[in-house]
Amino acid sequence: MSESFMTLPLIPLRGISIFPNMIIHFDVGREKSREAIEIAMENQTEIFLSTQKDYEIEDPKFEDIYEIGTICTIKQIIKLPNDVIRVLVEGLDRGRLTGLNIKDEYLEAEVEKIEEASNDEYEDIEAYVKLLRENFSKYIKASGNMRNNVVSIFDTIENYSELADVVASYVIVDEEKKQEILQEIDCIKRIEKLLVIIEKEIDILNVERKIGKKLKESVDKSQREYYIREQIRVLQEEIGEDDEDKREIARYEEKIKKAKLPKYVREKADSELNRLRAAAGQGSESNVIRTYLDWILDIPWSKSTKDNFDIKEAEEILDKEHYGLEEVKERIIEYLAVKQYTNSLKGPILCLVGPPGVGKTSIAKSIAHATNRKYTRMSLGGVRDEAEIRGHRKTYVGAIPGRLAYALKEAKVNNPLVLLDEIDKLGYDNRGNVADALLEVLDSEQNNTFRDHYLELDMDLSKVLFITTANSLDTIPAPLLDRMEIIEVSGYTYEEKYHIAKGYLIPKLLKDHKLEEGQFKISEAAIKEVINSYTREAGVRSLERVLGKIIRKSITEMIKNNKKSISINANRLEKYLGNKIFTFDVKDKEDRVGVVKGMAWTAAGGDTLPVESVTMKGTGKLTLTGQLGDVMQESAKIAFGFVRANASKYGIKEDFYKNTDIHIHFPEGAIKKDGPSAGVTIITSIVSALTNKKVRSNVAMTGEVTLTGRVLAIGGLKEKSIAAYRAGIDTIIIPKENEKDINKIPDVVKNKLNIIAVDHVNEVLNKAIIGVDTIV
Repeated sequence: MSESFMTLPLIPLRGISIFPNMIIHFDVGREKSREAIEIAMENQTEIFLSTQKDYEIEDPKFEDIYEIGTICTIKQIIKLPNDVIRVLVEGLDRGRLTGLNIKDEYLEAEVEKIEEASNDEYEDIEAYVKLLRENFSKYIKASGNMRNNVVSIFDTIENYSELADVVASYVIVDEEKKQEILQEIDCIKRIEKLLVIIEKEIDILNVERKIGKKLKESVDKSQREYYIREQIRVLQEEIGEDDEDKREIARYEEKIKKAKLPKYVREKADSELNRLRAAAGQGSESNVIRTYLDWILDIPWSKSTKDNFDIKEAEEILDKEHYGLEEVKERIIEYLAVKQYTNSLKGPILCLVGPPGVGKTSIAKSIAHATNRKYTRMSLGGVRDEAEIRGHRKTYVGAIPGRLAYALKEAKVNNPLVLLDEIDKLGYDNRGNVADALLEVLDSEQNNTFRDHYLELDMDLSKVLFITTANSLDTIPAPLLDRMEIIEVSGYTYEEKYHIAKGYLIPKLLKDHKLEEGQFKISEAAIKEVINSYTREAGVRSLERVLGKIIRKSITEMIKNNKKSISINANRLEKYLGNKIFTFDVKDKEDRVGVVKGMAWTAAGGDTLPVESVTMKGTGKLTLTGQLGDVMQESAKIAFGFVRANASKYGIKEDFYKNTDIHIHFPEGAIKKDGPSAGVTIITSIVSALTNKKVRSNVAMTGEVTLTGRVLAIGGLKEKSIAAYRAGIDTIIIPKENEKDINKIPDVVKNKLNIIAVDHVNEVLNKAIIGVDTIV
């Protein structure tokens, strides 16, 4: 195979490939490509055409162009508007791009001309050509859009390499596959690849023909059915049979007449009814109109329930059905009082925020009961499609109204209590933002004209009492949060859980299990032991499950031993429930160096969190262990920096960091810990360890610190205080800014604790470390 080298102007092609012996025209718009054509015409030379790997690249480099291209001669050029040139070229030979010279005006290619082998140089090539001819004939018959005499190219083209290129230009549409054939120098391998491509194309054409045939049969069937239905309709009219369509239209007319529809709704209903008359007998269109009319008639446009304005009765209902939750109850009573006084107040948008199991959903039912409103619930957890709220437009197949229309239909009144559950768990995708759709729903100034896309009518939602629930406010978008009045439903205290279990859960479970009060008794100590040792949660869901388990086992024992009643005390719990699951941290019996009790908030309520520090000879290394999150690691670094900056004040050598390592550990390392309230605890632990002075064991503390020692406010004071009280602590140190939250602590806890509010970490050290009276 002989080869020769040449230097030619280059046009990088975008989206097309050209074979040798092929005549084709294309448009050229790039300035460098136009200049390359001009240079080739002036010098009367060939031009090299090779395809770009990525057609979006405007100024391709050597690596952006395929190695194999085609050496062509320019047959004709036509100048078009907007500096575009249409050029007609004829492919001569394959060429290999060996170098690229990027000039200012155009691209110049260094090309190695590829001399292709003759037919005689290939063994058994005749068999390959014969098979190619057979498959090409099958392809032409399957396609049906080519002349049969195209096969004559096998008789007229003697060179098999040229023949393979011509067949490829007829069969292949995909440019990547064309380039793959162009790059194959070996003729037999080129034919093999062509055979595979032709087989696939024949299979695709056969499938397309089958699908087309089925579609034609389906259309013919639909037309035939339409003519038959029309004939039946005419025959029914001739023999005087009652027309079912007419009877149905008469029924709709009667329903619209009886329904108390607003004027604009009635006009829409009459318009749709006229459309139904015109579409009678036309199946799919009639069904769409019927469904729409059913929805209009099912929406309670004018039907309402009368609110219960008796504040005392509402208060009794709320107290009877729920223990605690005073802030929620107070807000509902305020709403009823103001509405009774003004008789025009719109429903508030309340958002109950708190951990799972604290009664957010059930309090909504109680509010509906207390206000004499119908109750309906919409779960928003994981809802991603905006159409779930606004409905689908009628133009879509299978369109339905939004879930608010369903809620009103289910409630059968236009002023129900609608619970939007788990509003913090909305999903997001390309079908719109559900939170944005809720902005109008939860705006009392706009929701009186809420428009459902399916109904295409304004729905008045201003009379609806919306209550939403969430576990956290973090994931609720700020504009949506602004529409709602936030009421925090915090976890229950130990005492509240006891009263809920005794007054609500046990009576409910006895009723569910059909037990009389005298048949099952459980002691106060047993209830408290269940709360302390077998459940640890903010709400009472697990508590209800454990009490249910005790009752089931009690019933089983009663039946086995033929007993009429059973009593459960604390000693028998392990028999029914097994070993204790939880134990709470208790106060250390002695004061210790470097060991400090912190107070922490968890999803299951409050807990005490000990912090331990030890020192050892070293190089000033600070080690933190105990599964700490980023915030607590940052708190530890701030604490270390503060102690180092103020070492001399606390009687610590200023160069302690040069020869002393400090190891700070948070026990229960398997549990991940994080949160901005451990700063004062860590500083106290470090100072105690470095001064070798003991920390009072009866003191617990909480608060974050700055590098200057200022103590910052924290959250969850109520839960933290209860945890300290439960652990036997009698003194707690809190930030000064949290004094306003002391009144939220239950009296039974508050009266037993000595609560010290501080502004600066020095005050903490004075109160917590033994032997320190004043630190200045």
